[in-house]
Amino acid sequence: MLLCAPTVKLLVFQQRRTFTSSLAKRFSFNAQSLTESQAQAALDKECIDFLPWLEQVAGAKITNTLSIGKSPHGRALFASKVIHAGDCILKVPFNAQITPDELPTDISVSLTDEVGNIGKLAALLMIEINAGQNSRWFPYISRLPQLSDMHSTIFWDENEFSMIRCSAVHKETVKQKARIEKEFSLVSQAFKEHLPKAIERPALENFMYAYTLVGSRAWETSRGISLIPFADFMNHDGLSASIVLTDEDNQLSEVTADRDYSPGDEVLIRYGEFSNATLMLDFGFTLPYNTHDEVQIQMDIPNDDPLRNMKLGLLQTHYTRSVKDINIFHSSYDTFTIKEVKSATGKGIPQSLRAFARLLSCTSPQELNDLSKEAEQNDGRLARLPFKDRSRELEAHKIILAHINRLIEDHNVCIKELEASDCHFESQRFTVRRQMARDLLFGELRGLRSAAEWLNHYCANLFSAP
Repeated sequence: MLLCAPTVKLLVFQQRRTFTSSLAKRFSFNAQSLTESQAQAALDKECIDFLPWLEQVAGAKITNTLSIGKSPHGRALFASKVIHAGDCILKVPFNAQITPDELPTDISVSLTDEVGNIGKLAALLMIEINAGQNSRWFPYISRLPQLSDMHSTIFWDENEFSMIRCSAVHKETVKQKARIEKEFSLVSQAFKEHLPKAIERPALENFMYAYTLVGSRAWETSRGISLIPFADFMNHDGLSASIVLTDEDNQLSEVTADRDYSPGDEVLIRYGEFSNATLMLDFGFTLPYNTHDEVQIQMDIPNDDPLRNMKLGLLQTHYTRSVKDINIFHSSYDTFTIKEVKSATGKGIPQSLRAFARLLSCTSPQELNDLSKEAEQNDGRLARLPFKDRSRELEAHKIILAHINRLIEDHNVCIKELEASDCHFESQRFTVRRQMARDLLFGELRGLRSAAEWLNHYCANLFSAP
């Protein structure tokens, strides 16, 4: 039985994803065919012994067609011989994968549900790192990215972090760090009680490092989450159809090629249809032009609105959380995700946002009661139908347009500051993170502008209609 491995996500996002690692190897690029001698030169000599070691652990052949090499962006997997679309290119048995089940029993029992699977696997990774060469996973752990290679926004300093202050990623990063700190306190206490001699009490920075490694590399399988050595050397291509599959009958994870590869070509996989917001927080990289970009916005009912309590009550009564979207942050009735609007229907602007604006535009209890009755007579969702009164519909959409225009202005200000910060003497780290901020902000700005353009057109039609 084959299962597509759903993706796991860091706590900030919904459970999802086929993970892999950090910026050093996360950019997608079109690998060109190399000659056999060039392909040999691209091999990662530091990893020549890695695959034989892993196959010894697995007791089975992992691949006949892939080798570990170095791409312009870091470690990667390359075709060592011709690969045809449909070929199974790697198989990693479950016994060669790392799961939280390997945690010492005392530690595992003491970590309650307040510590999620990512936190538990991070705790195990810290134990194995501390064991050094005595760890059975040392050949794998020694090849993991170092902290200096990690570019998730949770590692950005104050100056770097301010570059994305206009984006929802800023707030989500703060929430993410708070969640990690909470889990760290529980893991730290468990280590102190049950491993006082085997491991020093961990530092928060070490736990964040382990947590982010797990969050960016682990797959979710029927057994929970797993680190899958070798498979996680594969880089991301958002257009690839190749994903990690779980074969329960044969107790292994595998990948099938979605295209032909020549010897020396880099072999790529799709992590998911993720926006730059997701990529930079979860994986620590962005794409210069990401077709899956989106922007999360939040709209509030003003505190001075005399109908505020009544509106909040209606929202809570009629709010139904939609099916989880793997590409967005946790949502609520006042948080919305806009995607680039490419059609005349306004697809990309969520109906829930337009409904929220209709609610905001109400100025009397009677109007709110009418909305509630309408919802009860239909599918229970509040204000999903356009107002029959065009002037009221126009007013509601002007509220959205004004909010989006403010966000566009905020993004433009941040981008101008980024452009003004060019310096020939800045660190490589800052250069990388500034480019990530650019990619994020330009992608969000593209979505905001498309929404504003559609709303302007919609409002103009409402205004001119008889």
